[in-house]
Amino acid sequence: MTRRSCAIYAVGVISAILLIVGIGLTASQAFRKLMYNRLKKEIVLVEGSRVFESWKRPPPPVYMEYFFFNVTNLDEFLAGAKPVVNQVGPYTYREYRYKDNVTMVNDGKMVSAYNTKSFVFLRDKSVGDPALDNIVTVNIPAWAVMNKAKGSFWKSSIVSVWMNTLKSGLFTTRTVDELLWGYEDPLLARIAQMSPEVDTIFGLMYGKNGTNDGEFIFHTGEQNYLDYGRVETWKGQRQLTFWNSNHSNTIDGSDGSAFHPLLKKDERIYIFTPDLCRTIYMDFEKDVEVRGIPAYRYTPPRSVLASKEENPDNEGFCVTPQQCLGTGLLKVSPCRKGAPVVASFPHFYLGDSKYVAAIEGMSPERIHHQTYLDLNPTTGIIVRANKRAQINILINRIPTFAKTKGLNETIFPVMFLNESVVIDEASAARVHKLLMIVKVVSNFPLIFVALGAIMLLVLTLLLIRERKQKDSAEENTSYSPVSEKEKEKEDPQNGTYIGLTPKVDAQA
Repeated sequence: MTRRSCAIYAVGVISAILLIVGIGLTASQAFRKLMYNRLKKEIVLVEGSRVFESWKRPPPPVYMEYFFFNVTNLDEFLAGAKPVVNQVGPYTYREYRYKDNVTMVNDGKMVSAYNTKSFVFLRDKSVGDPALDNIVTVNIPAWAVMNKAKGSFWKSSIVSVWMNTLKSGLFTTRTVDELLWGYEDPLLARIAQMSPEVDTIFGLMYGKNGTNDGEFIFHTGEQNYLDYGRVETWKGQRQLTFWNSNHSNTIDGSDGSAFHPLLKKDERIYIFTPDLCRTIYMDFEKDVEVRGIPAYRYTPPRSVLASKEENPDNEGFCVTPQQCLGTGLLKVSPCRKGAPVVASFPHFYLGDSKYVAAIEGMSPERIHHQTYLDLNPTTGIIVRANKRAQINILINRIPTFAKTKGLNETIFPVMFLNESVVIDEASAARVHKLLMIVKVVSNFPLIFVALGAIMLLVLTLLLIRERKQKDSAEENTSYSPVSEKEKEKEDPQNGTYIGLTPKVDAQA
């Protein structure tokens, strides 16, 4: 075997090996599985992991925007007309959030933490000064007290007298600062004289600046990556006690700050929200991209706040059979000290049209009022989010209070908030780097396939060249011209000269 034949044989063998190994590894996805298993081990809530510090102190800036509904025809409404409101906002605050008192528990299988938040006002991102801007809105303390006292004629009578004496009406005019962060309500102050446990200060965000929602215990994800960030208990409870069924009282999913890696489009994600006193869920909507990072968008479907007729699973959220609201609403009075507070999406988005029609000034739009999460499916990292919720008050005729006799039952909007975040450039760069590593390692077998294909091309070229040289050699040896010497030996008569060996005499 010549040296050239050995080279061709070697190239052929190497090409075959590379192709077989590359195709085999690609088909089995061995490197992809290896990389994913590595991700599952690194994305865990333990000291030194890739995500632990960013979980404790998320680097991207979070903004909280507050929008208020200012009543513009109060006298006409109290006389029986349809209420008219105009939206005022945003009043924007930078939200600083971090996990406090982080402690490993249950032999390191879980981690305990408190979600602490604080807010700083941003004038350049706001429409006005919250200390000066007045809003005409529902007098929430008064409605809470009236609903508390309506079961007793004597209590109702006393409260009516106090309200008249203190000039505490069904609606009030307060600054944005007072409505958000608290003011001393005269009616609550009078009640506190007899019941010291009553807080005299009321505010929609009162007591929520620099405070937390209570202790959470989370799964680290070490035992099962699907449990990464999942809430085990809240305030020591595995189940809530606010609602009327085990399903409704279930604490499930994460707290909204962490999601397991390797998400799938057909997966439903669950989030426990103390603000709503319940677990909600989100479904995949579409593929998006944020700062060049691919993401899945998850949104809560209509069924989350659907009526019990549309979604029987929601029957447990009815405070009583008589207090079961329609689609798009959730009465959260059980976890708001009995106050007639109703939660919804802004402008009653995804709600029954009757709630929109009842208030002049409501205009639900998906782009402005939808809640969504954009999650990178490989890492589970939040790359963009908008959490939007509206606070409403259920106002109606209360027989023991004469002031309400002209009112029909109305879900009256007070305020809606938009809590938003977009991944910052530094964090996005780290995610890009991680995704590049995952992509390269996962597709490493394709390098073998590519090299095998190149070697196969080289083999083909060598074989073509070998064939050409062989054909050329055969062509050169198929005909040889007669030389000049041979021509000289030709016999002029008989043609070609035939040389004979002389005959030797036997007797010699």
